[in-house]
Amino acid sequence: MDINTHEQIDRSLCGEPVSLADGSSEVRLICTQKMAADKTGLIHGGFIFGMADYAAMLSVNHPNVVLAGAESRFLKPSKVGDVLVAKAQEQEKDGRKHIIKVDVTCGFEVVFSATFTCFVTKEHVLAGA
Repeated sequence: MDINTHEQIDRSLCGEPVSLADGSSEVRLICTQKMAADKTGLIHGGFIFGMADYAAMLSVNHPNVVLAGAESRFLKPSKVGDVLVAKAQEQEKDGRKHIIKVDVTCGFEVVFSATFTCFVTKEHVLAGA
């Protein structure tokens, strides 16, 4: 896998890339106690969103890809010990704009689904900042 984006991301929090192809990716995340929101082991949704976002960025796989917007739905709760898999697939590309569909599953159940709008900027968003 030739990963060209988000090289320094903490994969223990956002997932480990499993596959990467033009316009698609798959990321696997093991839910740990560090992600728990309470004593029941409920996983904070931000980690699941972060994983899906990372999968979307990988599917574009450009150093200057950024998230512009997201429409998302949490469908089922996740808990410590769950193994989640995010599958991202590009739905549309129009110049620098990419629309990416991501489904996160635990076993055979979809726990999260989102559509991400991503843009590839001409230079890094922090260039000149």
